[in-house]
Amino acid sequence: MFRFRLAVAIVVSFCFVLLLGFALYWGSNQVARHFQRSQMAYEAFDRYERLSQEAYRHFKQRMDRLITASPAAEAGVESSKHRLYEAMQELRNTAVKTPIAESHTEDWQDKPAELERVAHFTAFLDSSEYRFDEVERLRQQGKNEMAVQALSKFSEEEIDGKFQPLIDTAINAEREKAGQAKQELEDLVAQSRWIAILASLTAAIFSLTSGALLLRGVRKPIEALMKGTDEIASGNLDYRISLDTRDEFAYLASHFNQMAQELGLQQNKLREGRVVLEKRVAERTFELHQLNEELKRMDNERREFLADISHELRTPITVIRGEAEVTLRGQDREAEEYKDALHRIVELAMQLGKYVNDLLFLARTETANLQFEWDSVDLTDLVAGAAENFQVMAEENSISVSLDAPTEPVWVRGDKQRLRQVLFILGDNACRYSTPGGHIAVALRVDGEMASFSLTDQGIGIPAQDLERIFDRHFRSRNALASRDDGKGLGLPMAKSILKAHGGSIKVTSIENSGSTFTVTLPLISIEQDSKQINEK
Repeated sequence: MFRFRLAVAIVVSFCFVLLLGFALYWGSNQVARHFQRSQMAYEAFDRYERLSQEAYRHFKQRMDRLITASPAAEAGVESSKHRLYEAMQELRNTAVKTPIAESHTEDWQDKPAELERVAHFTAFLDSSEYRFDEVERLRQQGKNEMAVQALSKFSEEEIDGKFQPLIDTAINAEREKAGQAKQELEDLVAQSRWIAILASLTAAIFSLTSGALLLRGVRKPIEALMKGTDEIASGNLDYRISLDTRDEFAYLASHFNQMAQELGLQQNKLREGRVVLEKRVAERTFELHQLNEELKRMDNERREFLADISHELRTPITVIRGEAEVTLRGQDREAEEYKDALHRIVELAMQLGKYVNDLLFLARTETANLQFEWDSVDLTDLVAGAAENFQVMAEENSISVSLDAPTEPVWVRGDKQRLRQVLFILGDNACRYSTPGGHIAVALRVDGEMASFSLTDQGIGIPAQDLERIFDRHFRSRNALASRDDGKGLGLPMAKSILKAHGGSIKVTSIENSGSTFTVTLPLISIEQDSKQINEK
């Protein structure tokens, strides 16, 4: 069984890890113990060094006092004596009170020798105080030569002959112990290194061997299972995995084959259900698409209808209000002037009603074809009336309006209200986009068989790149958008459509920030028709 082989490999690997961890733990403890020994040796070395320094400092102070006999030397003797006995007490306490558990076996064997050295130091210091006191008594008795000889003898025999060798022996002993501890530490580190290397090599060899054996045992089953999953993923549900083993992989293979069989059955059922569902979804999608297109069309027509209403009604309403305000502002006017103003208001109201009827008709019939009432139209009279209306609209911005037209009638065939609508569209744009205090020039000319109407303003103009698009529906030039935000881009396209139905055309020339000129051309009616119209009048 593969699980048993894998468990054996894991257990053996775990044992190697435990062994290596134990070796590292043992090595770290040994390193700490040897380091402690070395540290204790160096601390003892420092204590002996301090004892030596304090002893020589005290001896020097005693000698200076015996030689000079000054009060300052007396104070120095007491201070050096106090420090010397502190160093000696520290050395004695360390040697006596060191616990057995903190000492190495070899150090414990050297314990009597260390205690003996401490006893020698203590005895020497006590005897040195006695000898110094004897020298002091000789000096006080006036026997200075004997005092100097005794002091010299004590320095040679006791200090140089006994104390210095005792100190050197103690320091050398501690230095030797520190060196021995260091050497043992280095040997232990080398030993631990070799143990770690051997354990690592053994673990690596075992890991490689067990890994190779396990890989050899699982490679073939894994490849068979991977191939089976690839076949199933590619849609081949008839593929079956074949393994001749009796381990976990064979168990997986048998259940995998059973799963593939169940998936095949479920896939057939899903395929049949999907065909039916796709058919129903297609039917519903087609119906929804038709409904959506219808809603889009109705929404677009609603938007265009509202835009046309807001655009087409604005200009006539403005002119009607302007006519009424101009008439009301005047005082002591003739009745004929009031009649003329009311007559113009009536004409504009009739035109406004015609706009409303057209827009309602377009909304009901869902078509963009305008209805025309064809008749002979005098452009001279129509343009003159439009110029007066322009003057009313232009007064708000102090814009002047001039008219240059022939006195005789200029007859064309068309719908008077539609042509007036074209003039209002051009005049409204000129008033809205002209610079305050500017001028609008209206001119009517006859050129051969064509009548030409032009309107020139001193406004913001049209950028050159926008000239070809201003007659597109809902398009507004860049500077028009920056100047005003209440336009919809419907007036000029509607004017072009009306003129096209009349067999005419509209053109524009413009210089940005200087002004624009719109030119409308319409065909004149024939001479016979013109004469007939005159006779009827």
